[in-house]
Amino acid sequence: MTSNDAKPLASTERLILRKFVAGDFEAYSAYRSLPEIYRFLYRDPPSPEVMRERFDARLNSLFAEDDDTLLCAAIRHEDGALVGDVSLTFTNKAAQQAEVGYIFNPAYAGKGYATEATGAIITLGFEKFGFHRIFARLDSKNTGSVGVVERLGLRREALLIESDRFNGIWGNECVYAVLRREWSEKRSG
Repeated sequence: MTSNDAKPLASTERLILRKFVAGDFEAYSAYRSLPEIYRFLYRDPPSPEVMRERFDARLNSLFAEDDDTLLCAAIRHEDGALVGDVSLTFTNKAAQQAEVGYIFNPAYAGKGYATEATGAIITLGFEKFGFHRIFARLDSKNTGSVGVVERLGLRREALLIESDRFNGIWGNECVYAVLRREWSEKRSG
């Protein structure tokens, strides 16, 4: 169970998206420290100290300039469980673009929570923050993540061959994106 002290930024049928609060750290670090979470992120899990520093820094972070990130906890309505997190990162304020990201606890995989929460934060990005384009970058072998963006109707714009390397292994990166007008059409039609 987690604290619900933070004001919801968005709500879906099963989830609440809100900023993280200090009481979320234990549940957050439980899934964010799992090696399988980092399989497609091209890095190792951070040390407990670094994880705590990053978490604490995001509690009061701003979301107004390039490279700023809005990180939201995805909280299940039925029991207050923290099932994962979704984020928007300003990539180009002048061009009104943001990158969407998501990491979910494997214990809650296969239930559609990532798709539901990612759709909600994309809507928030367009409706509240006025983005023109939101995109996702992911490893082409991460079929779960590819499924999330494809179910949401994002368009595959690029496949970058061997564009990243981790532990001596090359990875291919896919870029998926959606424009505000396309997102509105999908939601109204």
